[in-house]
Amino acid sequence: MRKNLSQNWKAAIFYILIPVLLICAVLFMSNQNKRADVKYSEVVSQFTTNQVSEFELDLSSGLLRYKLFSDKKTDAPKTYTVPSVGYFIDDISDSVKEYNAANPDNQIVYNYKKGAGSSWLVSLLPTLLFGVLIVAMSIWAIRRMGNTIGNENNRALGFGKIKTKNSADDSDKTFEDVAGCEEEKDELEELVNFLKQPERYTQLGARIPKGVLLVGPPGTGKTLLAKAVAGEAGAPFLSISGSDFVEMYVGVGASRVRDLFEQAKKKAPAIVFIDEIDAVGRHRGTGMGGGNDEREQTLNQLLVEMDGFGTNSGVIVIAATNRPDVLDPALLRPGRFDRQITVNRPDTKGREDILKVHSRNKPLGPDVDLKEVAKDTIGFTGADLENLMNEAAILAVRNGKKAISAQNIADASSRVEMGTEKKSHKYSEKAKRLTAYHEAGHAVTSFYIEDYHPVKEVSIIPRGLGAGGYTWYTPQEENFESKLSMEKSLISLFGGRVAEALVLGDISTGASNDLQRATEICRDMVTKYGMSESVGPVVYDDGNGEVFLGRDYGKVNNYSDETSAKIDAEIERLMREAYGKTEAILQAHLDKLELVAQTLLDKEKINGETFMALMNGTAVQEAPADEPAEAETVAEEVAETPETEQ
Repeated sequence: MRKNLSQNWKAAIFYILIPVLLICAVLFMSNQNKRADVKYSEVVSQFTTNQVSEFELDLSSGLLRYKLFSDKKTDAPKTYTVPSVGYFIDDISDSVKEYNAANPDNQIVYNYKKGAGSSWLVSLLPTLLFGVLIVAMSIWAIRRMGNTIGNENNRALGFGKIKTKNSADDSDKTFEDVAGCEEEKDELEELVNFLKQPERYTQLGARIPKGVLLVGPPGTGKTLLAKAVAGEAGAPFLSISGSDFVEMYVGVGASRVRDLFEQAKKKAPAIVFIDEIDAVGRHRGTGMGGGNDEREQTLNQLLVEMDGFGTNSGVIVIAATNRPDVLDPALLRPGRFDRQITVNRPDTKGREDILKVHSRNKPLGPDVDLKEVAKDTIGFTGADLENLMNEAAILAVRNGKKAISAQNIADASSRVEMGTEKKSHKYSEKAKRLTAYHEAGHAVTSFYIEDYHPVKEVSIIPRGLGAGGYTWYTPQEENFESKLSMEKSLISLFGGRVAEALVLGDISTGASNDLQRATEICRDMVTKYGMSESVGPVVYDDGNGEVFLGRDYGKVNNYSDETSAKIDAEIERLMREAYGKTEAILQAHLDKLELVAQTLLDKEKINGETFMALMNGTAVQEAPADEPAEAETVAEEVAETPETEQ
């Protein structure tokens, strides 16, 4: 603590002293300028016109002190620094002689001082002092910067060096900490065995992959897998992000790549992990800078370093990305990244295993069944499940519980997926009624669609970003989506819009998101999946939804205007057809629509069991009320917009 205070004081003195010196220098120069404000001709004129009563001139420094007849006795003498003493004496000597001759009774009093021989040095001393101090402070600042090159907070002079993360921080990770990806762990087990016993592979002439690329959606555990490999093998783990290579200075990225692999070779056997490699490994020729682009130079150096490894140098490169489509093909060829491992979202068994890992240090109540939680969290990644258990633990603490209950997990799931309830937000009865019929339209339509996702919860309480209400489904686990399932989704999406038109006789902007998603589904069916009979089984969309600057900068459609018009007509046909089917369902079941909407207006939120009871005409089983403390203390935080928002 004292050391930090001392450094802070030194820094403060440095930043205070320099401005003070500069201010003093400015003031000094301004004083010099003030002395020079009096013109030489004016001083000589005062002598030639007999205004000077007495003067004293220092012959060495040129300092002139003089008084005028008009001055009072108490006035201080005027001062002026003569530029050239010799010329000045010549200019006033005749005037002084004439003055003496003309006024013998009122002689001018004058005195020529010889002065000190070193007075010129004394006059320059302040300027020299300021210059010496500024130079000394500059040298001190440069040395101070040089001594802190290795400091992570000040690497101003160490551009070409790369700072990898400390491998000791990740050495405690093992495959036991990774769940939900057993096949991926089996493939990486070979790397661990090679790092531990490389001779077993070299004796048979086997070559271990030089690079392994982990591909998958965000949050699936790619970085954790790489750390587990290093922990299992007990090898140094050099971790770096792809964005750390590229700086504004030309050549820095390539220099850092060389430095990274030099460090790895010194520590071999070692693992080099490059996270988000797409930041530096994108297709060459796609930047606006062409071949001289700094990022491309960095990629070229990376390709050279990976290709320059010895056959069994003991250095393995592991990289992670969720954008494999933008990587340069040269980076993916055998000899560089020999193996690609896809880390997908976990299935039900994988989610259960992940939940067990993240609940090790969390006490669970007797009503918690992780298998049921896994079934209810379809589509969650490992990061999502970790966040779910953390939110459930926070809710349990807020309610003063000693263990996490099933209700805590359910509430946390709704917060994670739908956002926090905004119960304090009040809106008019008209808006509330419109929202109730809109959400009831979604729910009732979905109920009458065969084999569609069951309704989990319907609410008209605002949640998340801009959602006046929501209809929450329990999705079914499917590896792919069929044409029939996509058509069912279209019918469900139109439920809210059709319900508004049928019951209220008007439509609102609340269905804008539904229409947008329905249009995207139709366009994908026609242009990407070849599901249109009129357009045919032809792909007109390469699946790259965003413009990749450079590669797609000058891209044009690879089909004619006639085909484009046919695509638009087919999208419109699919939309109108789905709208008609939705309208037919709700017109046939207006009584159910009215029942669900009125229940929502009374209760504001109904769960799946209550909804099924309403639709089946059975007695409604009231769900147990939420615990008051839990309902009142949930913090209002911004969360993701629900998928089925109004």
